Formats: sequence, structure tokens, C-alpha cells
Amino acid sequence: MDKHLPAGAKAPAVPRSPLSPPRVTDYDNGISAIDADYLRPGLAAIHLIVEGGKAALVDTGTSSSVAGVMEVLRIKDLDAGDVAYVFVTHIHLDHAGGAGEFMHRFPHAKLVVHPRGARHMADPARLVASATTVYGEAEFKRMYGVIRPVEANRIIEAPDGFNLDFNGRPLLFLDTPGHARHHYCIFDRQSQSFFTGDTFGLSYREFDVEGMEFVFPTTTPVQFDPAAAHTSLDRIMSYDPAYAFLTHYGRISHLPHHAVEMHDLIDAHVAIARRLRNVPERHTALTEELGELLLQRIIAHGCKLTQEEIRNLLSLDVGLNAQGLEHWLDQASEGR
Repeated sequence: MDKHLPAGAKAPAVPRSPLSPPRVTDYDNGISAIDADYLRPGLAAIHLIVEGGKAALVDTGTSSSVAGVMEVLRIKDLDAGDVAYVFVTHIHLDHAGGAGEFMHRFPHAKLVVHPRGARHMADPARLVASATTVYGEAEFKRMYGVIRPVEANRIIEAPDGFNLDFNGRPLLFLDTPGHARHHYCIFDRQSQSFFTGDTFGLSYREFDVEGMEFVFPTTTPVQFDPAAAHTSLDRIMSYDPAYAFLTHYGRISHLPHHAVEMHDLIDAHVAIARRLRNVPERHTALTEELGELLLQRIIAHGCKLTQEEIRNLLSLDVGLNAQGLEHWLDQASEGR
């Protein structure tokens, strides 16, 4: 399940005119974070990598994200023909919902996807049907627009250990389950960094305190696997990366510190889920305890936002994390 609202809830309007400049953060090594304008500013980033006049995009947001990306390319003196690759770290719709539209706009691009997700990019009918069942046709279209299929001959599958030469810039793709079984992370040797999708968790810039970020795990449905999540974190850290580029949101540093915190928070989420496995109103109880866990950690981190502001920023993720933990509990009880 992608990062979208619980059933029946309305997405908040993004307080930015479609005609206003997109939010862009430029880093070194030709990397930029472009706000995907998904639900609210600062929630989802599309990362742009520019190398020798060619461009690659990591994750796509939704079809409504295209206009902002096109504007950034124009500002950087690039055009649609300069986009060589579109990478989707996994096929949740906040990461890959716009892939078909992007490929339609970028005629020379190849789509690089995990082998488990490739068929869903070529034929997204099951993805669309699943989300439409939850949200209804009108709300689905409002949030995600049209989900275009991608021609099979433009799709490259990236199994574990896949190497890609992006205009002389080597990129390594690692299978990193835990959040989803169709998830890869990309190691960029030039910047000594990973593009981690959701594997290294979530980190919103509103929680930064004097340059130190706060990072927490995403346990969203339906494929959360805590053992795999721990293994994937350790595998990322074995490359001694300088930075991680998170879809939610942007570049973070201090990775050894954050890896320790992520391991601890994954275990804390699992402990809460196991303790509340059989309580009445389990979802409500899980949501309350997970929210309190993260609230107290963020306060201890030194964040000066009010508790109400913190809870508002966390509300979407806490609800989804509770859903994912419930699904994980139910699968475990069924011996799956």
C-alpha cells in the first residue's frame, strides 16, 4: 500500500498554486530534490540526478507531479529528450504512480524497476483496481490522475547487484525488502550516497533541530517485514554512505546515528504491535501508542514545534504504520 490517506479521508489541499515555482533543493554532485506536490509540501520528493547533460529521476510522485519536474528541467537547461532513466524504488503509488505519464513525456527514457514490480508497470490494472476499491473512482482520480502503462520494451528490471552506467556514472542497485518486497535502493558511488525510497525510513524537514534530522520507520501495509528491514538497513550501512536521499524527504546525513535509531524504532513498533495483538479496538490502540512513541522521541530530539503540530505532521504515517503492523500480525498468526 502506498502512502495515501486512510479510507474515507480527504487529502489536504497543497497550498501552492500550480503556476507558482516548484520547490527545489539543490545538493552537490548534480543531485536535486523536487517537491512532488503530493498531499502537502515537503511530503514526497522526486530526486533529479544530472550527469554530463543527461538526467535521471528517482521516483515519480503522481501524474500531477510532471508539470513541476518539466519546469525544473527547463530551468536547468534540460529538455524531455535529455531524461535517460526513470528509477522507481518500489511501485507504491506515491513513488511510481506517475511513472507511465513520465515515460510518455520522456521519449528516450528507460524505466528501471525491481523485478517484482515490472509487470505492474507494464499493466497497472491491479494497482489501479486495488486503490480504486479503497477510495472510490472519483477520489482515486483526484489523488493519482491517470495511471498509464509503460511499454514493456522500455522497462529494465534491476535484480540484486544490478549495475547501470548512467552517462559514465556507476549506479548499483540492491534488493532491500522490509518495507516492500519489490523495493531496491540505489548506491551512487560518485556522491557515496544511497537513494533509499522508504527503506531508510521517513524524515521530514520540519523536525530538524540544528542540522540534526529525526528519522523513523514506515511499516505500511502490506509487506512489512521487520527482520528484512533490519537486514536491509545493515546492508546499506555496510557501504559506509555519506548521505541517504529519502523520498520522504530529501537528503539526510548522520547515518550511523540514524541507523541505530531506526533499528531501535523498528523494534519498538514491533513490541507495541505484539503487546496489543488481541486488545479490543486494536487499530485505535495501535495508532495512539505509536503516535505517543514518536511524539516523545521527537520532543526528546529537541523539536520546538507544539505537540499538536507534531501530531498533525505524523498523523498520516502513524495511521498507515498501524495498518501495516496489523497486517503483519495477522499474517504471522496465519503462519504466512
